[in-house]
Amino acid sequence: MTTRTRIPTRTITPMIDALRLMAWLSPTYPVGAFAYSHGLEWAVESGDVTNADSLAEWLSDVLERGAGRNDMILCACAHRAATAGDRAALAEVNALALALAPSRELHLETSQQGRSFLDATLRAWPCPALSTVAAVLDGTVAYPVAVAVAAGAHGVERRATVAAYGLAFVQNLVSAALRVAPVGQSAGTALLAVFTPRIAALTETLAEAGLDALGSATLRLDLGSFRHETQYSRIFRS
Repeated sequence: MTTRTRIPTRTITPMIDALRLMAWLSPTYPVGAFAYSHGLEWAVESGDVTNADSLAEWLSDVLERGAGRNDMILCACAHRAATAGDRAALAEVNALALALAPSRELHLETSQQGRSFLDATLRAWPCPALSTVAAVLDGTVAYPVAVAVAAGAHGVERRATVAAYGLAFVQNLVSAALRVAPVGQSAGTALLAVFTPRIAALTETLAEAGLDALGSATLRLDLGSFRHETQYSRIFRS
């Protein structure tokens, strides 16, 4: 007779949550993340990013002083609002997230991915809580807000959600760099190894932050996103 070992529920639940985040934020999830570089294509064209070292500096600025940091804060705030069932607060966070996009292209980047993510998750990972909360976001929705809403509705812990979102943000930019910058896969992998503990450290601070903590200092990137709109040759939408 075969004896089956039953895994305790307390062990299975965190595992399922981790796998759920990995699935949602993987390159195969149908949000179109591969089409956006968040201004990196213009940074390469202008000579700001020319190798792995300059890419690391650019990524540091975006993550710790720009949209990466802000998105992690917005993700945390939206998660709190969603889990509390505070529809007004959730709508406010989403409106602010969309307003913070400094250019048409960056607004498209967050809104197109956000809408695609929420719609795909409602179809593939339905649950009553997600349907209820998603009703507040029946129009344009920012990407970090969409991820936070899905995670909150499915009971995924806030810190894990914010950390996973931050890592996915950097991973997508490294992926874009492999296609447009003189950086190889080995260098890209090494950069992810360097940035992972930095994302974890940011999460410890930003997961409890409120909207008053929002702010950025990446003016050259923001201006570059305008210039990318008329860049002669380009493969990305931002």
